[in-house]
Amino acid sequence: MNNYQRINPIKPKNIESRKAYLIGGGIGSLSAAAFLIKDGHMPGNNIHVIEQLDILGGSMDGAGTAEKGYTARGGREIEEHFECFMELYSFIPSLTDKNRSVLDEFRELNIEEPIESHCRLVHNQGEKADFSTLGLSKGHAMELTKLHLSTEEALGSTTIEEFFTPSFFNTNFWYFWATMFAFEKWHSVVEVKRYMERFMHLIGGMNKLKGILHTEYNQYDSLILPLITWLKDQGVCFDSCCKATDIDFDFTNNQKIAKAIHYTKDGKNEIINVNEDDIVLFTNGSMTENTTRGDIDHPAIINRSEDKGCFSLWEKLAKKSPDFGHPEKFCTNIDKSKWMSFTVTLKDDDIVFPHIYNLTGDKPGMGGLVTIKDSNWFMSWVVPKHPHFINQPDNVKVLWAYALNLDVPGNYIKKTYSDCTGREMFEELLYHMGLEDKIPEILSHTVNVIPSMMPYITAQFMPRVPGDRPNVIPEGSKNFGFLGQFAEVPEDCVFTVEYSVRSAIMAVYGLLGLEKTLDPVYPSKYDIRVLINAAKTCLGIDKLPLKNIPLGEFFKNTEIEKLL
Repeated sequence: MNNYQRINPIKPKNIESRKAYLIGGGIGSLSAAAFLIKDGHMPGNNIHVIEQLDILGGSMDGAGTAEKGYTARGGREIEEHFECFMELYSFIPSLTDKNRSVLDEFRELNIEEPIESHCRLVHNQGEKADFSTLGLSKGHAMELTKLHLSTEEALGSTTIEEFFTPSFFNTNFWYFWATMFAFEKWHSVVEVKRYMERFMHLIGGMNKLKGILHTEYNQYDSLILPLITWLKDQGVCFDSCCKATDIDFDFTNNQKIAKAIHYTKDGKNEIINVNEDDIVLFTNGSMTENTTRGDIDHPAIINRSEDKGCFSLWEKLAKKSPDFGHPEKFCTNIDKSKWMSFTVTLKDDDIVFPHIYNLTGDKPGMGGLVTIKDSNWFMSWVVPKHPHFINQPDNVKVLWAYALNLDVPGNYIKKTYSDCTGREMFEELLYHMGLEDKIPEILSHTVNVIPSMMPYITAQFMPRVPGDRPNVIPEGSKNFGFLGQFAEVPEDCVFTVEYSVRSAIMAVYGLLGLEKTLDPVYPSKYDIRVLINAAKTCLGIDKLPLKNIPLGEFFKNTEIEKLL
């Protein structure tokens, strides 16, 4: 797509003396730094990434040891038409071979080891459930059609449960959809619409997760680490343990010019003065803000602090201009935005992983998500490609799992998911896998089970209307922009790496005035072939009979007849 626009932009005026301050160390800021260098021709040592934690990568994390256990809060799903993501990693060198890009190796892996689930759903303690169809009635298909045809403005702040009939939530479609993307019934139906249209070309393989791509290791080791390595080689400055607390603006003449950044470091209040031709980019919310972790013997206690990190800074900025959005729509109802995953580390296992393979038929990394239909907690698990961490020994295996119903008792463990230790979460999972009688033996060689409680992990799905998320470049802004999941990127969908990378490119190209055009969101919803395949999949039929379609006679002996 858009090859005519793949140009080397003209160097902006005075770029050698201009500076960029990127608040937040997630994929949005890291991507912005990369494109400031590549397309903006800004020297790397003029770019400062300001991060409150001691590690970069934001929500794309992964860490641990074989002795204490590994942890990864989750992985963002990736597919072939993440145009901005693919462009970014096309010029980031591989850690193992500088002559190859991360994209080169990523593509090669997914050709050799494509994801295709042979067991998407289970029930009855380790029995495969039927996942061959989406299980939609004609009425449900019509509801999805109505959603596709509705405008975002007309839908407004409607929730998913307000839009769909109750029976919709008993379909395979909902089991697949909710667990793939972490949707709850009280989330915004507008976000369902965006996902449905953004990934419509994948709906034919939705029940088998066909078209979903995976990385060699966890996403920190596979994506963040090579990106950080390249940025450091370019001289980018990383200011960790540095918490931004405010930004000063000049709002005269209907303009918005960032003038200063306030921050704290080592207990001291500091200030960065910003010139008008410098750039300030702020990641105004984090899905993993205020994460807490437990372990095999301790639950992860939820953090309800009024100090919400980047959300608190966004709340402060929103009071300065109506164009800076409405953070209260996203970060003030923790019980509707919280979510928890857990990572299991096993040593010398000859029970769990052989059992999962016999049940699913999927090799590690190639099966994707398995959902437990009759779990009170609505649990799912993933067996990642082994090893999942660069430093992971061969005899140490990792399993990742999560649940969507946090505040109800389990089927085996009569406690809420939120209140459980890592051990209790794992016991509940083993029960549903059909390994109840093996639980004590399995726990004897379990290194650790680390739960991660994330108060704001689905905050980006909360009901909203236009204006609640600020534009990447607010109206009248000369040197300031927003990045990430809580900035408005038209037509794209949140909770994806692509969304953050796209926001970064929009900000860099827009504020530097580059003539290079951004790749559009993949327009599958306008492709008649995709629309027809989606209709056939939702209706559970192989062909659409012409007699049921107005103008059927007109389509006879045409290419459209073949499609139908």
